[in-house]
Amino acid sequence: MKKVAVLLSGCGVFDGTEIHESVLTLLCLSKAGVHYQCFAPDIKQMHVVDHLTGEVDATASRNVLVESARIARGEVKSTTELAIAEFDALIIPGGFGAAKNLCNFATNGSECEVDPLVTDFINEFILAKKPVGFICIAPMMIPRLYPHGVKGTIGNDSDTVAAFNLMGGEHQVATVHEIVVDEANRIISTPAYMLAGSIAEAHSGIDKLVAKVLEMTDAR
Repeated sequence: MKKVAVLLSGCGVFDGTEIHESVLTLLCLSKAGVHYQCFAPDIKQMHVVDHLTGEVDATASRNVLVESARIARGEVKSTTELAIAEFDALIIPGGFGAAKNLCNFATNGSECEVDPLVTDFINEFILAKKPVGFICIAPMMIPRLYPHGVKGTIGNDSDTVAAFNLMGGEHQVATVHEIVVDEANRIISTPAYMLAGSIAEAHSGIDKLVAKVLEMTDAR
């Protein structure tokens, strides 16, 4: 049976993983009869946001791995525990945690860097030529991890598109219902809540992304 790794970035749209996107991903995998394992880097969150008020709590400090365990129902491993031979693919949901914790795009824009633990983790899949799905804002890591000219989408926000291209990517505009596939680099991306106005709309693209990721595992 296939097994897919899912990389989380905390818990909650404003400072961690977008919960709808992560749960929809896990649901799509489960409905396809695929086993999954959630992972997260054992690092400190950039900051903690009160999701009721939207304000940053300057007195609080949280760990990305510990917070990700909320979504994973405790079944989460540190990125350093990856045994790449056990997995067929990787999927990375969005949420601001992808742009604040997995990388620092939220603060550094096109000058961003991916956290070393995250780089090492994703590179295992790249080197093994295993497909990787990027959801929502997570595709902003793509140009930092793949060769110049790599294709991906974050939807249609002009500033984010410009940053993606400036970093060496080749952005493809896509609707919430679409996916963008880079066959050469074995990457699939979809905008999800970069464009979605509802959980149903987010599901539309995520369902297609999961299906394409699984299809690509058959083509290896």
